[in-house]
Amino acid sequence: MVAKTLAGLEEVLAEELRNLGAENVEPGRRMVSFQGDLAMLYKANLCCRTALRVLKPFYKFTASTPDELYEKAKEYDWGSILAPDKTFCIDTVVYSEDFTHSQYVTYRVKDAICDWFQDRLGEGKRPGVRLQDADIMINVHIAGGNVTLSLDSSGESLHKRGYRVAQNEAPINEVLAAGIILMTGWRGDEPFVDPMCGSGTFLIEAALIAANINPGIYRQSFAFQSWPDYDADLFEELYEDDSQERTPYFPIIGADISKVALDISLRNAQSAGVAKYITLEHRPIANWEEAPEPAGVLVTNPPYGQRIKVEDMEGLYEMIGNRLKNVFKGYHAWIIGYKDDYFAKIGLAPSQKIDLYNGQLECELREYVIFEGDKKSFLASGGKLKHHDDDDEDDRGYTKGERRERSRGGTPDRRGREEKREFKRDRREGERRDRKDGDRRDFKRGDFKKGDRKDGDRRDFKKGDFKRGDRDDKRRDFKRGDRDDRRAERRNYRDRDAEAQEPESENPLFKRRNPEALKMLQNKQPSLPEAKGPIMRSRGWRKKQ
Repeated sequence: MVAKTLAGLEEVLAEELRNLGAENVEPGRRMVSFQGDLAMLYKANLCCRTALRVLKPFYKFTASTPDELYEKAKEYDWGSILAPDKTFCIDTVVYSEDFTHSQYVTYRVKDAICDWFQDRLGEGKRPGVRLQDADIMINVHIAGGNVTLSLDSSGESLHKRGYRVAQNEAPINEVLAAGIILMTGWRGDEPFVDPMCGSGTFLIEAALIAANINPGIYRQSFAFQSWPDYDADLFEELYEDDSQERTPYFPIIGADISKVALDISLRNAQSAGVAKYITLEHRPIANWEEAPEPAGVLVTNPPYGQRIKVEDMEGLYEMIGNRLKNVFKGYHAWIIGYKDDYFAKIGLAPSQKIDLYNGQLECELREYVIFEGDKKSFLASGGKLKHHDDDDEDDRGYTKGERRERSRGGTPDRRGREEKREFKRDRREGERRDRKDGDRRDFKRGDFKKGDRKDGDRRDFKKGDFKRGDRDDKRRDFKRGDRDDRRAERRNYRDRDAEAQEPESENPLFKRRNPEALKMLQNKQPSLPEAKGPIMRSRGWRKKQ
């Protein structure tokens, strides 16, 4: 099976799956592959806080053209997972030079499925296509020429827990919020604070973690409940099992400057059934004078100046840094942000920086260790500002650095750390010996004398060969007007680079558009010959209601 997730959360999801009992767990890029039985499939959907959807691959082949894709897809026994009275939909993801239009891939696979049924049952005897709430959801993944067809066991994305009844302008994704909390190491064993809580996503996800409540219990349905092999009794047993739930002991506190946001947070927390574990306060961050004891974890998502704008963004981040230093001493503060300029205003050195995406924005999660007294005393007492855990091994013998390399598609070096240290030490000692013996230098200090260097091969001219007037003529071949032209040319390059960095449209014709040609075509009607008969063949699944 394959569990999809957000970039940067692969290791967190892998750990969740291992804790559930999954086997052969392998993190990849925005996904984690694993093995297990039907119960494992159900538990992955019910229990994983950082999974977006869980896929079950059922058919793999290679194809290089749309026609080959159609023929190979038609070879599968579609009667094993579909019936004429069922509906299906297709979600396609393509990374290939041979297939550049994901929607066309969707159409070809759809035609192959429908034609498979019609060839065996007769014209019109085929499952229907339904874009929403379909009985069977099929995922098509193409990487180069490798095609993988999977059943989507989740249906609607798992980040849609089902408890959110209201939201503010820019709510953080529930999967991202849970992943950030899990990365902090917080499991409900110390206070949790979000001083700018918005619609309360961090607070609710923290309460679910502290109470060990499965995030999937709020959903109305999962796609696997429409599968032919759905085991209702097994799923009911897993769904009703609350034996691992517990009552949080430490406080979970949220505050915000907006009363409207606090009202939204309360309604969402009540919908999730965790309002009794959360304390909400109407308080701007500037008014925090004391923090809950003992010191715990602070996690927050301040405005970025994109969807939510504050009149003085730099002043806001300065205030965050001021409150951290003076109020939240002893805390580990985790802040997800978008711009380095704003992070710099916090005025603290981060102990960790983790790249994450919040929606389409490439953000960074930073940890700040807030200690009392001066830095020297803090370090002398055994405190740590930096985390050097790349050498910590997991249960399979992989270090964190090796796991990160594997998630990026590389192959980690499995040599032991002691062997690596010996290798580096031997190399350093060898370099010292080389320097002593003179092997690495082809000349000695006395090989060149001062007079030799002036007239030697390395300089073909003497100090007086060029006069000041000559240098001015040769080094300045352009006038002030030429310099202005070059500056204008550089500005054009910058503008062109900015256009190239704009997000790419999903429209496959986007790159072929010519802005000048489009201007010429404005207010003109196309001239086409009158159509004789239908332009496109009828698609049976698109009938009028």
